[in-house]
Amino acid sequence: MRDHYDFSGGIRGKYAKRYAEGTNVVVLDPDVAEVFRDRHSVNETLRAVARIIDLQSRKARRLTKRSSRPRPRRGSGEHAGARRGRGG
Repeated sequence: MRDHYDFSGGIRGKYAKRYAEGTNVVVLDPDVAEVFRDRHSVNETLRAVARIIDLQSRKARRLTKRSSRPRPRRGSGEHAGARRGRGG
């Protein structure tokens, strides 16, 4: 800090809470930072991963709904005999 700065009337941490609420700083490990060199590459990759997660969870929900529906039993129904050649 330079000598001519005067913070004698300042209030320590006056804006700290507001700043913390509006920011989301993440520190990347060095090996990850080598691959993702700027915020654009990080954000685009995270958006792609988020889309994949969303698609996979939708697919899982669809499959769960299908498997929870009762399946018709084979050979049941009014035309079951006709399909097997027994008349009907």
